[in-house]
Amino acid sequence: MEAATTSTTSAAPALELHDVSVAYHRKPVIYGVDLAVPEGKLIGIVGPNGAGKSTLIKAAIGIVPLGSGWVKFFGMPYGEVKKRVAYVPQRESVDWDFPVSAMDVVMMGRYGHLGLVKRPAKRDREIAIAALEKVRMLPFANRQISNLSGGQQQRIFLARALAQEADVYLMDEPFAGVDAATESSIIALLKELRDVGKTIFVVHHDLTTVEHYFDQLILLNMRLVAYGDTAEVFTPELLQKTYGGRLTILNQVAEQAEKLRGRRPGVNYDDDELS
Repeated sequence: MEAATTSTTSAAPALELHDVSVAYHRKPVIYGVDLAVPEGKLIGIVGPNGAGKSTLIKAAIGIVPLGSGWVKFFGMPYGEVKKRVAYVPQRESVDWDFPVSAMDVVMMGRYGHLGLVKRPAKRDREIAIAALEKVRMLPFANRQISNLSGGQQQRIFLARALAQEADVYLMDEPFAGVDAATESSIIALLKELRDVGKTIFVVHHDLTTVEHYFDQLILLNMRLVAYGDTAEVFTPELLQKTYGGRLTILNQVAEQAEKLRGRRPGVNYDDDELS
C-alpha cells in the first residue's frame, strides 16, 4: 500500500479504522484497512465497482458487521458518539413509497437530540426548517417524499443530515442521479461544512471532478491502495493500481491532471501507461 503522509495533531482522528475487514457470505469485500483521518477535511472515496466503498462507510457505523478490526470516531466507538455522525445512504436503497413528507424525513435527523419524551420541540423544527432552506427545499416541506424528483430526494436526505448537526458526514454516492446544478449546489454546501470544521466522506465515481471537489482521497479496491491529499495520491500510477485494467477514462483523467500540474500529456515521465 502507498499513502501520502498527513500531519498529525494531539486531537483524536475524526475517523480511525484499524485492520478492518468485512465479508459477505464468507466472501471478503474489504480487508486489512488501516486509516486515520483528521477533522475538517472533505474526502472522496474512490474505486471501481465492487471495491467495497459503500461497505466501508456502512461498516464504520455498524450497518454491516466487522469481520475483524475496530472503528473509532474521535477516539471512541460509534455507539458512544452517534449524535456526531450522520449517514446519507444511496438513494436507491430507500423505500420512497413510505408515506412521509419531506419535513418528516428532515425531522428524523433530530431524533438523536430528543429527550426522554421524544417529542420535537420548537427549536428542533427551526433547525429542520433551516436545513431545508440550506438545500433550497423549504417550498417542498409538505410534499410527500415519493412525489419528489431524484435530485430533490437527495437534497432532502442531505437536509436530514444537516438537521442532525453532526461533526462527521458519511455520504454514499450523493451525486448519483442528480443534475449538474444540484451537484454543484451540494458540493458547495459540503465545502461550507468543511470550512467550519466538519469532516465529510463521499463515495464518488466521477474521476473528472475529484481534483476540484476533494481535499483528500481514499483509493480503495478491497484493500486500501492509498490515502492522502488529492494532489499527492491522484496520480496515474495509483489510479492504475486502484482500477487495474487499461481504461481510457483513466488516461483522460491522467492527462488532465498532468496539464493542471504543468506537465505535457503524451510525454513519458516514467508514470505507468494507462492506455
